[in-house]
Amino acid sequence: MSAPDPNADLSMMDLFRMEVETHAAALENGLVKLEAQPGDTAQIEPLMRAAHSIKGAARIVGLTQAVGLAHAMEDLFVAAQQNRLPVTPELVDHLLKGLDFFKRLSVVEPAQMPGWLAAQAEAMDRAQNALRGLLNRGPAPASAPAAAPLPMEAPAAAPAPAGGETAIPVTSETLSRLVGLAGESMVDSRRLETIARKLEQLKAGQKDLAALLEQLRELSASDQRRETVLTLAAGKMEHCGIALAGLADQFGDYALRTEGLAARLYHETVAVRMRPFSDGIRGYPRLVRDLGRELGKRLQLRVLGENTPVDRDILAKLDAPLTHLLRNACDHGIELPAERLAAGKPESGTITLEATHRAGMLCITLADDGRGIEIESVRQKVIERGLAAPDMAGRLSDAELMEFLFLPGFSTAVLVTELSGRGVGMDVVQVMVREVGGSVRVRSEAGRGTTLELLLPLTLSVIRALLVQIGGEPYALPLSRLDRVVRLPPEEVQRRDGRNVFTLDGREIGLVQASAVLGLETVAPDGEWPVVVVSDRSSRHGLIVEQLLGEKELVVRPLDPRLGRVPGIGAAAVLEDGAPVLILDAEDLVRGAEHALEERDTTAPPAGSPAAASAVKRLLVVDDSITVREVERRLLESRGYQVDTAVDGLDGWDHARTGRYDLIITDVDMPRLDGLELIGRLRDDPRWRDLPVLIVSYKDSEEDRRRGLEAGANEYLTKGSFRDESFARVVKNLLGEA
Repeated sequence: MSAPDPNADLSMMDLFRMEVETHAAALENGLVKLEAQPGDTAQIEPLMRAAHSIKGAARIVGLTQAVGLAHAMEDLFVAAQQNRLPVTPELVDHLLKGLDFFKRLSVVEPAQMPGWLAAQAEAMDRAQNALRGLLNRGPAPASAPAAAPLPMEAPAAAPAPAGGETAIPVTSETLSRLVGLAGESMVDSRRLETIARKLEQLKAGQKDLAALLEQLRELSASDQRRETVLTLAAGKMEHCGIALAGLADQFGDYALRTEGLAARLYHETVAVRMRPFSDGIRGYPRLVRDLGRELGKRLQLRVLGENTPVDRDILAKLDAPLTHLLRNACDHGIELPAERLAAGKPESGTITLEATHRAGMLCITLADDGRGIEIESVRQKVIERGLAAPDMAGRLSDAELMEFLFLPGFSTAVLVTELSGRGVGMDVVQVMVREVGGSVRVRSEAGRGTTLELLLPLTLSVIRALLVQIGGEPYALPLSRLDRVVRLPPEEVQRRDGRNVFTLDGREIGLVQASAVLGLETVAPDGEWPVVVVSDRSSRHGLIVEQLLGEKELVVRPLDPRLGRVPGIGAAAVLEDGAPVLILDAEDLVRGAEHALEERDTTAPPAGSPAAASAVKRLLVVDDSITVREVERRLLESRGYQVDTAVDGLDGWDHARTGRYDLIITDVDMPRLDGLELIGRLRDDPRWRDLPVLIVSYKDSEEDRRRGLEAGANEYLTKGSFRDESFARVVKNLLGEA
């Protein structure tokens, strides 16, 4: 029996909305890329296909107004592809303005879509007529203002399926609890290893006891009765030893399997919380493009690591700080074209946004190739605001000065603009990063650009931490808040102004006992001192611990609120042996250190086999439109066929190679591998040479029909066949009853 389909309860309007959301995002980013490279007509094909898919999906659900606007956009793409219409910023402005209607439509509740479209009919007609007019008179003159994006007033909708997967509504709270339970399962499973070790110790002790009993029996050989009892005891001891050894081995195997299973469960559960980085930054290329038009600058946004998995809660929290950073880069970072040319730079400025996983952490990097931060301006601003005396400010390193950028209201901008400034500085970034237990660093070189690096946990429910011993007890320090770990020879410690300091990377760093910060009894370590280096916005200190106990994954448990605020402690966790461990708060540690220093199988039978002959007819529907896929699937399943779906030609080819199908139904225009190429691959392989193939396409010209049949299709239908019985009738003619 096949698994239940999560889409079964979704209406066609739901599916249409999800499809429009996906294609609108692709169109927006594609248009921005096309504007940056207008000569690359290959970029137009996927845009044309996206507009075509929206048009077809709208036609299926009967939204005529949306059909007309999408059709007008498609015609412009065709004209641009055929070089009948040049790709200019003005053309992109008009297309983006038309696209904004579909972006707004994608967040309207399905039942309200017809009414919303009726209310927008006049505005959409004007947008459609403007697009049609461009085909006749060409793009608007260069002085035409940029088209302002329509406001997104409707509530946000659920994200559309990606890569052909189906969307299942699950609340964030449910996912958080699920990840927490899976994390506890993973950590608790490691207790079995401790029990297994104790069993091994018990087994060794039992063996030693048996040896002692044997010695006692030899010493008592003269006493027949005692020897008999000892012999009987030795036999029972041997029997128990064999049983214990077998049990210990079985338990060891069980512990390994359970730990592996719990780890897989945890990682799979965490994956449910993950979304690709691209999901959270869909509007950024458009944002940068529109800001560039407004500022009179040529800007380009490069996004790397779009498929990097990011925790959905962290992804949501990233939007505000990343938007602020992008606006800063556009407004203050990138120079005007004339200034860039004078500096020997390309006229167009580049902003690079990248997401990667690094050492168990999420690293978000935003870099620009602009003017950079003038470090002396920062130093002067520090003095002006009284944040440091002139002599002290003069001694601050570049890295130390950069930390002042994260103070509330700190800005080096001369002018307050609508885009950035207004007294809202980089502190919005710092607040978000600290909230999730991460860190942020900024590097800049005058005339070369600025780079900001956000280091964040992969998920908020489970952290990787370094276990250290302080005051004879274990404590955990999140790796995301840890700068460095070093082993320091005592002779390298020096005294400066009554403080202990040591040199690291050319900088002097204050040194203090971690036990002194936490108010615990100090235990001096032997030999080299284990030192953990932590920092906040303006300070960096080394904390001497007694031992480094290694890295662990810990399930974060909040402290009981009745305890109130515990200095130096942020949360708690439980180790594998069941012992509790406190998780240190890095911010408190830095403040405490400063104070201390001051005071110091999918398998199926092959086609043609007996097992296949007796099975229910199995069909494969290949179409990049989820709306069309669902229409075809539901029509066919209602007639008793078993139906699988594929999201494009390449996905369909993979399904065909690994499954057994009696008929393949395919669209023509699809990404990665179109329908004609898919049919060509099938016909070139003897295994599928005689497999029936039906084309269902929006293209209805005689030439398109001829090309499809010549490629090897058995029948060719248009997608209007859904409204009558011709589609089902052709399937029945090709296959017979289900």
